[in-house]
Amino acid sequence: MQHEKAPIALQLSKNDTKVSFTSLTRHLAVFGVQQALSCIFPVLVFTPLGLSHFVTHWLPRYDFMLIMCITIQMLMYFTKIETRDEVLVICIFHLLGLMMELFKVHIGSWCYPEDAHTKFLGVPLYSGFMYASVASYMCQEWRRLHLQIANWPNHIAARLVAALIYINFFSNHFVHDVRYLIGMVVIFLFKRSIVLFTIQSKTYRMPVVLSFVLIGFFIWLAENIATHLGAWQYAYQHNAWQIVNYQKLSSWAFLVIVSFIIVAELKMFKQKA
Repeated sequence: MQHEKAPIALQLSKNDTKVSFTSLTRHLAVFGVQQALSCIFPVLVFTPLGLSHFVTHWLPRYDFMLIMCITIQMLMYFTKIETRDEVLVICIFHLLGLMMELFKVHIGSWCYPEDAHTKFLGVPLYSGFMYASVASYMCQEWRRLHLQIANWPNHIAARLVAALIYINFFSNHFVHDVRYLIGMVVIFLFKRSIVLFTIQSKTYRMPVVLSFVLIGFFIWLAENIATHLGAWQYAYQHNAWQIVNYQKLSSWAFLVIVSFIIVAELKMFKQKA
């Protein structure tokens, strides 16, 4: 409980404690387990996605997925795997993701080709849970690994960058895509920011920018699985499945940045309250 009371945004101090190879190996295994547990929501969503092909004779797949996603969310809350605050954060991401889905499907970036009773303007309502799963992972990881941030940038600047990234997801269809310019701003803004996470009383560090890239990469891998299972389709996947465009790596990395900033800012705000 002491970790939860420690400030999230702090000044980085030196840690001279050395870790033996045995301890490092053990910590790596614990880290892997905690990462897997933090992914429980995405895993629980992907599992019925794979099974949904077997229910199409009595219920449309997208309707089945919405029922399963709501059920999973309720189970995670009532079994206390997720807290009330985490569920609220997840709901925020669900709405943000759904707004993006409505826009992207409308302009033809991707589509949901199957029929369903719970589709709105061509978008199945379960799709927002795909974005919510990213928020769930971050909230779970934050709590399980006692995450803290050293050298967090100015709050207004961080929030402005998050807003610009989200707006660019929409505006890049009408004006020049400035994601890489924003990326340069992100690197400059977070160049000193460090994620601190604790494994069995040992604190490790990782540059925040590196964490953006790594999480975005693994989400891109998950997206390949999702499109292969028919969760949605890009235009170039209509005739036959293909690997997701590598440009999506940057898209997911930027979505991770938005998610990370929102979660971090909410954590800091709650601590000050």
